Amino acid sequence: MKLTFDPRYNIAYLRLKDKTTQVETLHISESMNIDLAPDGTIYGIELLNANKQLRDHESKNLVVENSATGKSAVVSLK
Repeated sequence: MKLTFDPRYNIAYLRLKDKTTQVETLHISESMNIDLAPDGTIYGIELLNANKQLRDHESKNLVVENSATGKSAVVSLK
């Protein structure tokens, strides 16, 4: 799994697996698209206006936490 963020366009993409075939993009809302394989497998989730959706409202950062270890990392989305 990989999360990418492009601040130029304010778009984030959560890639769950590599695309090995054509995907169908489902438009879920004005701020979210989901890429599906023909068998219904989710390849990725695209977030438009990503910094607003991903950031912690107090610090304006993305906090990624491993619930198994309790370790976390902070990424600035400014």
